[in-house]
Amino acid sequence: MIKKLFVLTTLLLCTLGCAQSEETAFKKEALENAMVTIENEPIKFTEILKKYEGKTIVIDVWASWCSDCIKGMPKVKSLQEKYPEAIYLFISMDKNYEAWRKGIEKHEVNGEHFLTSDGMKGVFGKSINLDWIPRYMIVDKTGRIVLYKAIEADDEKLIKTLESLK
Repeated sequence: MIKKLFVLTTLLLCTLGCAQSEETAFKKEALENAMVTIENEPIKFTEILKKYEGKTIVIDVWASWCSDCIKGMPKVKSLQEKYPEAIYLFISMDKNYEAWRKGIEKHEVNGEHFLTSDGMKGVFGKSINLDWIPRYMIVDKTGRIVLYKAIEADDEKLIKTLESLK
């Protein structure tokens, strides 16, 4: 009996310890992170969010060198067609400005574009627990993160979240 209790307790602790919490707000480090606009101007992430206040925002964290990101673009385009009222914010983890701009053109990525200053393992990436790209997030009209993590643009949770925000 004690052995079973020990095993169950251990399993419960492992499950709770491994569960990733769903954040509902961006950390200060993310908000203060300096990014670059398509015009190569500096901008903080908090300024980007403020610009789209009152709108549903679909955030696509991607990079032009990421094959999974490129394979997922048709699904993103389908989302844009089905949910045109949302703002599509593409945050790139590209290593340099030129590669990023070429990637946007080559893959015909339509939306609002920003480049992080320090890549996937940098301040922004760490602040959102970025472990894979593409990474999709949804911010509602009040600025609350309502979907913290999806890695497919046709993820059932992502679609349900967008439907609920219509």
